[in-house]
Amino acid sequence: MSESQLTVRLGKGVSAFDPDEWDALDETGNPFMRHAFLSAMEESGSVGPGTGWTPLPLVIEDENGSLKAALPTYAKTHSQGEYVFDHAWADAYERAGGSYYPKLQIAAPFTPATGPRVLFRDAKLATPLIRAAEQLCSDNGISSAHATFLSDEQALLFENAGWLLRHDIQFHWTNRGYSNFDDFLGELASRKRKGVRKERAAAQEGVTIRQLRGSEIAPEHWDAFWIFYQDTGARKWGRPYLTRSAFDLLAEAMGDAILMILAFRNEQPIAGALNFIGADTLYGRYWGCIEDRRFLHFELCYFQAIDAAIALGLDRVEAGAQGGHKLARGYEPVRTTSAHYIVDPGFRAAIADYLEQERSGVAIDQLHLGERTPFKKG
Repeated sequence: MSESQLTVRLGKGVSAFDPDEWDALDETGNPFMRHAFLSAMEESGSVGPGTGWTPLPLVIEDENGSLKAALPTYAKTHSQGEYVFDHAWADAYERAGGSYYPKLQIAAPFTPATGPRVLFRDAKLATPLIRAAEQLCSDNGISSAHATFLSDEQALLFENAGWLLRHDIQFHWTNRGYSNFDDFLGELASRKRKGVRKERAAAQEGVTIRQLRGSEIAPEHWDAFWIFYQDTGARKWGRPYLTRSAFDLLAEAMGDAILMILAFRNEQPIAGALNFIGADTLYGRYWGCIEDRRFLHFELCYFQAIDAAIALGLDRVEAGAQGGHKLARGYEPVRTTSAHYIVDPGFRAAIADYLEQERSGVAIDQLHLGERTPFKKG
């Protein structure tokens, strides 16, 4: 099939497509690009009417209607739930007389985790699909399109298509062939190693910590976690992004890819962290508690995640957006990348200048942060 014969279709939602065909487009095993995750966001009402996220997946199909490539795309009427902040861009464009919203967002909703965004069986279909997103903007008066938390390989696809690249920093833990947590601790400087041990001992005092997966996660565990999640969501974002039914759908459709870590006091869950398991990465996503206990956040979200990644033979832990406090716990600064298509030439030029300076600053910050890791020097 030549590029000139390709037809791109705009879907009404990921849930309308065959799950097996959708999942066959991604060989990386990224949990957030799975049909189960994206359709759960739709079916639960976490995205869709009233949320400011309208699913508009772009797909390429063959003559038999089978999926050949897909782009999980959303029309956005705000910039919430993205973790790549463009509010200043929106304000500047509005002050200049333009309408920044709606915009297109190519992403896993509410998920600052790196991975593919263009899904395809044949890499030759990537560029036509990216061009289709550009055309969708131009034909409908949409100001811009944004592809966030791209893998390095996919960032190159967008860069080659002429999109502007934006960099930021996350903190990831890397498994260097450790057999257990003590192996990891052995690579830390003595003072840092002692600090981690003290934090773990304090966090674990008087509580029982359990790692639960798949069918081990009972309905009462999900009920408890929902309470934790609501508390955190209300404090961070004003309201939680996910609905209660989203967790039920995720548990049913991809429970084996979910790791829930709970802290119990007298058999009562008091805190929890929710992780998703990929082919080579553990992704920390949500955390919450009903008791404020010193160091328990670090234990459940960072140290227990390291324990789990080692046990599962995974290469790394992505513990979510931002958080310089992760540095002292063995998580190292890693550059993240997003790509941006700006329709207006003048606005694009201004954004390009800004991003050039910002990338330079991010690179310097990454170097400085790298010098502060807790690992032994030399």
